[in-house]
Amino acid sequence: MDKLATNIVHFGRTLRAAGLPVGPGQILRAVEAVETAGLKKRDDFYWTLHSVFVNRRDQREIFDQAFHVYWRNPRLLEKMMEMLLPQVSVPEDAEKKKELSRRLQDALSPGKGEAPKGEDEPPEIELEATFTVSDREVLQHRDFEQMTQAEIDEALRAIAHMRLPVPERKTRRHEPARRGARVDFRASLRRALRPEGLIELRKRKPRRRPPPLVILCDISGSMARYTRMFLHFMHAITNDRDRVFCFTFGTRLSNVTRALRYRDVDIALAKASQQVEDWSGGTRIGQALHEFNNKWSRRVLSQGAVVLLITDGLDREGAAGLAEEMERLHKSCSRLIWLNPLLRYGAYEPKSQGNKAMLPHVDEFRPVHNLESLAGLIAAIDSHPSLAGDRRLMNWRTELRKE
Repeated sequence: MDKLATNIVHFGRTLRAAGLPVGPGQILRAVEAVETAGLKKRDDFYWTLHSVFVNRRDQREIFDQAFHVYWRNPRLLEKMMEMLLPQVSVPEDAEKKKELSRRLQDALSPGKGEAPKGEDEPPEIELEATFTVSDREVLQHRDFEQMTQAEIDEALRAIAHMRLPVPERKTRRHEPARRGARVDFRASLRRALRPEGLIELRKRKPRRRPPPLVILCDISGSMARYTRMFLHFMHAITNDRDRVFCFTFGTRLSNVTRALRYRDVDIALAKASQQVEDWSGGTRIGQALHEFNNKWSRRVLSQGAVVLLITDGLDREGAAGLAEEMERLHKSCSRLIWLNPLLRYGAYEPKSQGNKAMLPHVDEFRPVHNLESLAGLIAAIDSHPSLAGDRRLMNWRTELRKE
């Protein structure tokens, strides 16, 4: 049991290096839980450790991959990295063929949480890690899905400093101005009541203010590997300016605006995680937009609101009612921008029913898969909307009309 406890300690360190919040207390509880549950079945051992180390739905995939790689052979990944540096692949099971997470590759690489070596173990293997380090320029183009944990941490720090300068627009309210176009009669009469009387008429002009920004983010299973980055982006934008409203949807719609207003990003994401119940599930885009249009659109889509719709457009209900809800959403806002991580592929074509239903009702269709695409989004929002430069979107719309 002593050797097993040592391996559990090393496994916990590996999970912590991969990004899971595993501390000494959890490792001790894991050892006690294994002692209580016993080792009769592998599944019992798996779920015993799972109950201790996994607290959120987005941690399941990392834990599952780490468990099957580590407990098959704790030294397996080190041997494989000799042959397949910098990409690491694991022998695939017949039932499950999953790509090993870059975060897990980085966490299990030699020198990070390595288990204590015994006398009978082979000598330490030195690896050439030239290609495992990404400079800032490469990081801008690195896909979020392919980042290591160190690169993810650096990307999150960059996202935290992003600012979204939405152009100001005129509102129906007015503010005092020395050279305004209209006379402010109330202010002028109040000025006339003073002993010196009315010297000059008070003026006013229309007040300018950034329009509301509404973000609808897909957190279904097909978007799971990008959800963490998008939530950090939403948190940074929410704390940078006022009138930002954030919603998540999978099988249901959740308003996480209040949770993301916490300054501490860890507290904000923890509050949002407790509030949302459909992480990494199915996708019902039409139903989610129907709920948003009926319940929230009149509250948040005012004064020329801008809407960011983050989704891959894959709807498990065959796009039932999606076209009607997209049309209503488009008419309720001044600008609808669809952000799709699948657009990063040059050969991407809108073949699914959900994509075909959504394309005719968006003002812009942009990729969102790395830091460069987020920076491009900020530049696009800061400029005037234009469809002339997006030839692919116009060509797709033409083809859809022909169908």
